[in-house]
Amino acid sequence: MEITTARDVFPLVRAFTISRGSRSETRVLTVSVTDHGMVGRGECLPYARYGETLGSVERQIAGIGPLDRATLQEALPPGAARNAVDCALWDLEAKRLGRRVWELAGLAAPAPVVTAYTISLDTAENMRLAATENSHRPLLKIKLGTPDDMPRLEAVRAGAPNARIVVDANEGWTTEIYRDLASHLVRLGVEMVEQPLPADNDAMLAEIPRPLPVCADESCHDRASLPDLRGRYDFVNIKLDKTGGLTEALALRAAALAEGYGIMVGCMVGSSLAMAPAVLLAQNAAVVDLDGPLLLAEDREIPLRYEGSELHPSCPELWG
Repeated sequence: MEITTARDVFPLVRAFTISRGSRSETRVLTVSVTDHGMVGRGECLPYARYGETLGSVERQIAGIGPLDRATLQEALPPGAARNAVDCALWDLEAKRLGRRVWELAGLAAPAPVVTAYTISLDTAENMRLAATENSHRPLLKIKLGTPDDMPRLEAVRAGAPNARIVVDANEGWTTEIYRDLASHLVRLGVEMVEQPLPADNDAMLAEIPRPLPVCADESCHDRASLPDLRGRYDFVNIKLDKTGGLTEALALRAAALAEGYGIMVGCMVGSSLAMAPAVLLAQNAAVVDLDGPLLLAEDREIPLRYEGSELHPSCPELWG
């Protein structure tokens, strides 16, 4: 078995901005696992918020030898490196056996899912224009996370009066800002707010009213995160780059559902190769946010199929 990595760069249609910064391209790591002439592939996006870089993830992967998915869970911690290898191993196993990953995982055949479309942080006027341009989409995800978000939120609702809306603050608010905004979020028909407070300072969510569901993103990585979320959050956002792959993501989904959490399935800004495993995870999720390829100016040679906001499962030539 040979594990190799390659750095790939995908330009974005337009700059993508959240409360922590902006980018005009996305840099991902593609992992290939080759065994007896068969190749499985996976993709990850190392995230600076979690102390990851392309170099650090490459070094993690270079330090492991031949393994299977079970031993991988012990060999690497949750995060981007383990995700890419785990997804590549799933893909390799499917190719070896001539079956689909969903069959190997004991899942039902996947159906298309409706994904949110993300409007990144910008001026209120530019966000209104983006909302108007995408007002035909059934679900919009709005990036906020500053002290001056009310004009942005009002502008988005004016631009897309009939769309469902979820809001992502990316840890950018204080308790006071969230208290002030919460009733306005409800008034404007926002269905859910994602990570309003910093992950290391979110205890107040258990003390203050939650007039709309609150979803843990940066506060939820894998099953070990769940005990600290009780009383603070209503949903968990499961991302493969946080859980360290599909193996742990499926286990986290089952554990979170058993504890009564709603499920959101999200992504980093990646290509179709990164989204393909997440489509299996997203079946029956309350909120799906797998729009990464819609934000790219270029995608993989064999991409996923999007029909508007409807995302179809991958073909075997792409993954799984």
